Amino acid sequence: MASETFLASFGQIGLRLIERLGISPQEFTRPFGLDVKALPGPKARIPARFGDETFARIASLVPDPAFALHSAECWHPSNLGTLGYAWLSSETLRAALARLTRYAKIVGEKATCRCMDRPNGLHLIYESMRGNSLVGYVMTDFAMAIIVDMCRTNFGPSLALESVYLRRPRPVDSRPYEDFYGCPVTFGEAEDGFVLGRHVADKPLPTANQELATTFDAILAAELAKLGSSDIEARARAYLLEQLTSGEPSEALLAREMGMSSRTLQRKLGELELTYRSVLEKTRYDLALRYLDDPAKTITDITFLLGFSEQSAFARAFKRWSGKTPSSCRRR
Repeated sequence: MASETFLASFGQIGLRLIERLGISPQEFTRPFGLDVKALPGPKARIPARFGDETFARIASLVPDPAFALHSAECWHPSNLGTLGYAWLSSETLRAALARLTRYAKIVGEKATCRCMDRPNGLHLIYESMRGNSLVGYVMTDFAMAIIVDMCRTNFGPSLALESVYLRRPRPVDSRPYEDFYGCPVTFGEAEDGFVLGRHVADKPLPTANQELATTFDAILAAELAKLGSSDIEARARAYLLEQLTSGEPSEALLAREMGMSSRTLQRKLGELELTYRSVLEKTRYDLALRYLDDPAKTITDITFLLGFSEQSAFARAFKRWSGKTPSSCRRR
């Protein structure tokens, strides 16, 4: 989309990186017609194309292909807004990475990331959505370095990655990558990502605060819904989030809330290969995972918070969504 944006406070990491590389931010931004002293406030949003142009220009000025790894020295939790503090309060790195994948679009709408359990561990897979291009490689270095340093901030400096794999071609000197990640790094791969051993991903973190994490999740859900207010799926999920505790909302009520007929709602969701039921189930599953992270909520509490009338109905639905029972998921 031409309207894709990123959080202005996240852009501040880029300015610090420019300074770290010995480039004057004032001189760097002048060709873009920007004044560093008059940049938008931290909650404002900047077009994604500006980030692409910025990284392309830095790459033309800096001979070191691994320069974006220095972003790990330039970030602060506040640069990620509420997500930064939700990350710090997460119970495990698995929970933290799940929050990142769920709410990443608040920080930047174009790139995506996802977590996958594979035989060798938990994978965080990052997709810059820039293809196999110089800007794509640099943005991946920038983002993955920050994410890995975020993991080290929560876990501690002893954090060990199992491996890292990158789409970028192998550079002449790969040592900066091996030194930063501290593990084997392969290049020319089909996707970008890193692997955490399960014993690392699921280890309880000393920075965890479940009460704060739950509060931040509620704020993030509202921010995500607001960001996607023009998106039919985001609007539907925002309404369902508000209504579920009162029982399962009907499709007719959802359509009326969104100012359209049931038939129009069905058509618009169908264009996205969605149905009312699939959106409802996805919303319930995301909420269930959030609630199961909160030890103060019993399975019975969660059943009714999700709009189910019986615990057995919730258990059957959760088994369908995840292949596990709510209790076994909570124990894990």
